[in-house]
Amino acid sequence: MPKVPDRKNHNDGGNTAAVYQDKEVRVLDLLNGVRVVELTTIVLGPMVGQMLADFGADVIKVEAPSGDLARQVEPRSATGESSMFVNCNRNKQSLAVNLKSEEGREVIRRLIVEADVFVHNMRTKAIERLGLDAATLHELNPGLIYCSAIGFGSDGPYADRPAYDDVIQAASGIAQLPTYTGSDPAYVPGVIGDKIAALYAANAITAALYNKAQTGRGVELEVPMFEVMSSFVMTEHLAAASFDEKAKPGYQRLLNRYRRPFRTSDGWVAVLPYNEAHWRRTLTEIGREDVFEQEWFQSDSTRSSRVSDMYEILSQAMPERTTEEWLTTFERLDVPHSRVSTLEDLLTDPHLQAVGFFDATDDTPGRVRSVPQPVRVRGAGVAPDRRAPLLGENSLQLLGELGYDDHEAQELISRGVVRSSIKTGEA
Repeated sequence: MPKVPDRKNHNDGGNTAAVYQDKEVRVLDLLNGVRVVELTTIVLGPMVGQMLADFGADVIKVEAPSGDLARQVEPRSATGESSMFVNCNRNKQSLAVNLKSEEGREVIRRLIVEADVFVHNMRTKAIERLGLDAATLHELNPGLIYCSAIGFGSDGPYADRPAYDDVIQAASGIAQLPTYTGSDPAYVPGVIGDKIAALYAANAITAALYNKAQTGRGVELEVPMFEVMSSFVMTEHLAAASFDEKAKPGYQRLLNRYRRPFRTSDGWVAVLPYNEAHWRRTLTEIGREDVFEQEWFQSDSTRSSRVSDMYEILSQAMPERTTEEWLTTFERLDVPHSRVSTLEDLLTDPHLQAVGFFDATDDTPGRVRSVPQPVRVRGAGVAPDRRAPLLGENSLQLLGELGYDDHEAQELISRGVVRSSIKTGEA
């Protein structure tokens, strides 16, 4: 049976990225020795687990015998591996267990006794029905860091509502933002609510791990997507309402209709003259030095209040040159800019190619590209980047670690309490 690599044996001596079996790897050992039990599905919870796994934690993904629904999401490889699943579940072990059975819940309780972190993204009532709520698990393991990654905070009237990314984008104001610039409400075409909440959750867990190292105590963490995304949106958009209860929220630089990629003669360019020097160089380039004489241009505050006018002036000049001409021009002027990349452009972007961004560093069947852990750390050891596990791939091994003998493990499998992708005799 496949064994989990001992991360302690793969120290690269402090290199930014190391080569393991002729592949560049970005799995670090900063959380080596931390065991995480992850009872999650789709994107939010799995992203939390993968982030911790990419920093060296031993993450055990607990799945129903039918598996995480993300395993079935198209597109899939010729061998049936789902792109969504393999990009959210690298470097984990899979334990497939029926939590509707008492015997299955006993397996999880044994896991929890030795775990440092428990993460779930089930609704509160559902996790309570399973007997896996924070109070119960802290009786088993007072040092456990218990993290609920849920839709809405448990103290409010929306508690226990079902929540998916589109719902959270609408509820948090993200979907309404395009109306400020003259468009209909629209979802950002990305699973941003799940992924941003995952970042908050992983950050909170690492802080809690530091606290546990200092005090020995566990804590309960609640990461509600609605509150996370409301915070994410309103950090800048609370604006004047920060100081006046009657003032309307909204950061005006972001909510004017000219803040968008500018059309060139043959495409689009993003450009952001941000300070006075940027604007002076840009306006001089397009022959609009007359703007310098305007009284409102003379200070950062008044210039900011007229940014919509300045964007409009710039938008009128942009169609006079090609995209490449503008990219060369803004490079010369040292003004922040970029071409507007398509998804296909990212696959061939020269910078991403130079840093090996999409290199397939795990051994997922059919894999030609992967989405890596992007943070580079100097002075840390590294480990191999392991593919997402097959459903129940590590069930037998983990049952053995939890004290079940071979006969007991096979009984659990034969009765459907546990599912294993490893046949008897292969372990």
